[in-house]
Amino acid sequence: MDHENQPACCAEFSAVARTSRRAFLGGALAAGVATTIGSAVIQTAAAAAGTPARGVVVVLSMRGAADGLSLVVPHGDPVYALARPRLAVPSDRLVAKDGFFGLHPALSPLLPLWNAGRMAAVHATGLPVRNRSHFSAMEELEDASPGSTTRSGWLNRLIGSDAIGSPLQALQMGGTAPAALYGSAPFLTTRSISEVGIAGADKWDTYGGRNRSLHTMWDKRQTRLAGSMRAAFGAVADFAPVVASPSTPANGAAYPSGDLAKALSEVARIVRSDVGVEVVTVDHGDWDMHADLGTTEWGAMKRNAEQLSGALAAFFADLGPLGDTVTVVCLSEFGRRVAENANWGLDHGYGNAMLLLGAGVRGGYHGTWPGLTNDPDADLLVTTDYRSVLAEVVSSRFGASIPTVFPGFSPTRVGVMLGQ
Repeated sequence: MDHENQPACCAEFSAVARTSRRAFLGGALAAGVATTIGSAVIQTAAAAAGTPARGVVVVLSMRGAADGLSLVVPHGDPVYALARPRLAVPSDRLVAKDGFFGLHPALSPLLPLWNAGRMAAVHATGLPVRNRSHFSAMEELEDASPGSTTRSGWLNRLIGSDAIGSPLQALQMGGTAPAALYGSAPFLTTRSISEVGIAGADKWDTYGGRNRSLHTMWDKRQTRLAGSMRAAFGAVADFAPVVASPSTPANGAAYPSGDLAKALSEVARIVRSDVGVEVVTVDHGDWDMHADLGTTEWGAMKRNAEQLSGALAAFFADLGPLGDTVTVVCLSEFGRRVAENANWGLDHGYGNAMLLLGAGVRGGYHGTWPGLTNDPDADLLVTTDYRSVLAEVVSSRFGASIPTVFPGFSPTRVGVMLGQ
């Protein structure tokens, strides 16, 4: 067969991607509700400007349903190799290998973090009930409140659980806000750092007339729109140190090419500027590999895993000591089937692996392994609700109320964060 000519993903995920639902040049940062001034679109969430953030959590979504069995390989389960005669990652190629698990060799750039105990993998995680629809599963994952009719995402509930109220507390760069940031708490969004500003208030506005006119129009009005305008003025002013900061990576960090690397380099720049951003969401896709997932020598998995690991390794190098304040959580809406299909790919499944890196992470492999079965419809089962992992992150990094962030949910202990 000609594996080079197979479709890369299913029609549903293609439709989601075409609408640029969460795209930043193909892989985006994302956050909440936008305030628009001319061509400037602002969405953020942060601590009060000028005060150090409690820490930063970066939620990196691998859009399209990444195959956790390829990223975090259960080589100790004999069914894995039997179910994937062409696609199984050879045991002798794995890195960070123990008696049962190992990481895909394309994740090698992350080995310094792993070996330092600052990277962890939690396997067999996912939604409480199977959902094989990309769009629906993304919404459910990000609402994180099954059965609720309230349009509110878990990250919006997180940033709304304190009295900070600054739109810089959570940050999106590019694309439409993800459901995780939908809600009443404000946040900032922009396509790039350089675009945060008031439309028309640029170098051609020699005497500052644009700003004066807007302040005259809105400063004293007591309307909802006026309040939004004043919040926008404040956000632009508070974000100014980031716009003025050097764009060159620090500590000799060298980012690879690609949209994810570009996005993370801007996130590092924001963290270094210390304007109070506490939550950042980043999207990376496409992980919907029905065909041409490939092997360790070729294919979409190798390519995406290289982009992911290279960008994350450069990000933490760029941050240097500031990396001790940043936690990255990598997750996907669902996993893939255990058995490979005829197109060198994998169809929609259920359970998956989550990756955590950086501050507060207890390194190593975590979770309860359910065992694999080898038949065309077999899934990796979920033994750890993904919210239990997120609950440990928000509790340890923010001291947040779990019932507030995840209503009606009682987490089980995972132990992936120190102090949990």
